[in-house]
Parts: sequence; structure tokens; C-alpha cells
Amino acid sequence: MITFDNSYARLPKAFFARTSPAQVPAPSLVRLNKGLANELALDAEWLASDDGVAMLAGNKLPDSAEALSMAYAGHQFGGFNPQLGDGRAILLGEIRDRNGIRRDFQLKGSGRTPFSRGGDGKATLGAILREYLLSEAMFALGVPTTRALAAVTTGETIYRETPMPGAVLARVAQSHVRVGTFQFFAARDDRASLIRLADYVIERHYPRANESSNPLLALLEFVVERQAELIARWMQIGFIHGVMNTDNMQIAGETIDYGPCAFVDDFHPKCVFSSIDRNGRYAWNQQPVMGKWNLTRLAEALLPILSTDEQTALNMAKHALDGFDLRFNENYIAGFKRKLGLMEASEGDDAFIASTTDALAKGEVDFTLFFRHLTRVAAGESEEALLSLFATPAKARTWLASWRKRIAGEPNVAADLRAAIMQGVNPIFIARNHRVEEAISHALRGDFQTFHELAGVLSNPYGEQAEFAEYERPPREEEKVRETFCNT
Repeated sequence: MITFDNSYARLPKAFFARTSPAQVPAPSLVRLNKGLANELALDAEWLASDDGVAMLAGNKLPDSAEALSMAYAGHQFGGFNPQLGDGRAILLGEIRDRNGIRRDFQLKGSGRTPFSRGGDGKATLGAILREYLLSEAMFALGVPTTRALAAVTTGETIYRETPMPGAVLARVAQSHVRVGTFQFFAARDDRASLIRLADYVIERHYPRANESSNPLLALLEFVVERQAELIARWMQIGFIHGVMNTDNMQIAGETIDYGPCAFVDDFHPKCVFSSIDRNGRYAWNQQPVMGKWNLTRLAEALLPILSTDEQTALNMAKHALDGFDLRFNENYIAGFKRKLGLMEASEGDDAFIASTTDALAKGEVDFTLFFRHLTRVAAGESEEALLSLFATPAKARTWLASWRKRIAGEPNVAADLRAAIMQGVNPIFIARNHRVEEAISHALRGDFQTFHELAGVLSNPYGEQAEFAEYERPPREEEKVRETFCNT
């Protein structure tokens, strides 16, 4: 049995709506994340029992649960909607992990809420398995993210474009407060609630802000810093979120809401997969631009409480936002230097990284394989596999010569140390889009073996797994996924 607390339920009524998960006819456990259960000090054996699965599906909640759906607003592809909220997710409460950190426990796909806007509040099996795979893959890659504790089928049929099996995801996060949560109260000119929300976020996620002469400004600066670091991490592994609306930007700095996200195969900086991103607003190279845009919306929401003087508040917000570019660039350059095995500072590093991504784009090169094969070259293996990735090997040889010249300028860095650092940041296995779709396709036919195998492979992305070498392979032309979907 789980004992919940729910600090969010102690906030004023305007912050949420009391609701309960829908009862489902035949809950069945697909996968339980035993490692996460242990991290949360939960009994995995109980979670896998009939009572545990009933709780994970929303059928049987502990007395300590205070189920609610959270209110928020948001800019969606640039257009502001003042009333969104959890339309298919219910927060049961919080539990403390083994480090004493509060973690939200949410059921996603658990039925209609007051914020469902006419929807059924349900989730399809495909959407739930996709978020399970992607979020746990991101965790294994070392990227801050919400976590998947369990996927449960419900025994229902959910109607979207076609009838689909229903499912629920038990999701764990440091927070489900979003930029859009602040926008919700700013849009209503509710200064008291803005202050209450900010105080709550500071107390729970950014207590160091209270050491500042202006804790609200410090809060904004901390969020800016975390988002800059997060987006840089996304780009270093070729990840495209796909729907970076302000209601999908979590205030604690974790990746949240895995809808039409994807990993790049053949690299192009303007790469887009999301079927609803018609104009490339959230393309790979647009993510820092849109991250700062979203943070600007957060700053606008905070303006009324940053200072009683409007111009002073504007100056504070601008100062905090100006820190985004610096922090992002620092993390982006440092991350790509590690990927390239560059251990020491050099004046031309920015230009060299740009020339590298340009070579990948012009050569239509698989992003993940390029860096992993480069890692193998750094470890003393043949360069032929790397060169074979390029349509024009001669151009690849030119780039490789420039790389060798650059690392030759670091004579004090041992080759084995360089290779080890590169091995720790350049994954072999990512949640390739065609593999995810393959796993979902098999599961929809009742065969979960591919899903479980892929989940296992993705849990060790940096290690050689000879028996699963096939998962390293990029998609063949007929396997390429060109569009991903939100599945709401």
C-alpha cells in the first residue's frame, strides 16, 4: 500500500479541481518499473498484485490519496488558451523517495476531468507505451525527465481515428507545475494566487531562492538556468520534443509530455517530425529559441509580483532572460565538445562544432551513429564505419582530418581517457522512431515481447550489447518514420 501526501491539495481551490479516476473494467499490468519502485521505496511485489494494479489503474485508491486535476493555461503553437488544465491526468498525491525528495504520483489516461474540454480523458495503449519507452530512455541517457512507474491496460476500447485498446500510465515527476500554471493566474489578474504559487514552487523546488534579496527574481533565474541546460541536453542526443507549448514546459526542469517527440536519424538542423508542427516552430534547431520564448511568457506572468514598479520589474525580467543564451551556449558547447572528445579549450571550438553539424546535415548522416563511430575511432578502431555514413566519403575524410588535427593539439590528454569520456556521452542505443513504432504495433496485436525487449535495451544506452546489435541499426528507407502524432 502507498501512503500519499498532497501538498498541492492544500493550495486554494482555484489551483485544481477535485476529481476521481474512472473505473475501468479489466486492468492488467503490462510493465512495472521495478528499479523506479525501489528508488521510491515502494513494494514492487505489492504493485504487481491485484490490489496494486487496481490502484495503478485508478480503480482502488488508498485513503491517503487526494485526487485532483491541476488548472493551467498555455500558449499552444503561439496562440494563448487561458483555460487548459489536466484533461486526462489525475494527481493522486506525493511520495518521498529514498533521498527524501517529494515526487508527484499521477495517473495519465484515467478519465474525464473538469478540464477535459469535451474529451473522454482516456489514453490509448500506443500513447502510453510510447511515453513509457521515451521517458525511461531519456532517464537512462541522463536527461532530466518525468518517469514511468507502470503501464496498465484497462480492458476498454478507446475511439480515436480507429478503435484502440485503452491504457493508463502511472507517472512520477518532481513536479507537474508548468509555465502555463503561472499563466493561468496571470491571465485572471490574480496576484494573490501568483504569489501563493511562486511561494509553493520556491519552497518545494528552489529553496535557495529564499537566500536572495528578491526570491521571485531568483526563482525566475533558476528556472531559466534549468531550461537552458535541459534543452542543450536534448540537442546533444538529437531529441526533438515536438510540442514545446508553455503548458508542456515544467517548472522543475524535467522533460514532460512525450507526445509527437522523436529522435533524429539522418541529421538536419530543421528536422521536424510532429504532424501538427506545420511550420517547424519546434524543429531541432528552434528548441532554444522557443525555450526562451516560453520563459519570456513566464517572466510576463511574474511581472506583477516581481516589483511594484513596472519598469523595475521589466528590467529584472530582462536580466534573468538574458542569462538564457549564455547558459544555453555554455552547456551546448561543453556538451558537444565532450561528444567530440575535445577536452581542452580552443578559440575555434564554436566554429568547429558548427562545421561538424553542417557536415552531418550536408552528408545526410545518422546523428547517433556518427558520434558513436567517432567514439570507436577515438578508441583506436577503424574509421571505415564512420566514413561509410557519408554520401561523399572524401568530404568525410576532410572533416576527420580536421578532427585529428584538433585533438592532436591536446597532447596531454590520454587517448583512453578521451575515448572513455566519449563513450559516456555518445549512446549506442536510442529510442529510434521505427523501433518504438514497431514495439507499439506488435503490442496492439497482443504481443508485448518487442516492447519489453526494447525497454530493456534502452535501459543501457551507452553499453555494448552484442546480442542486441540490430537495435543500433538506423531505419531502412521503408522503415523511416516521417511523422509522429500527439495521440490525445
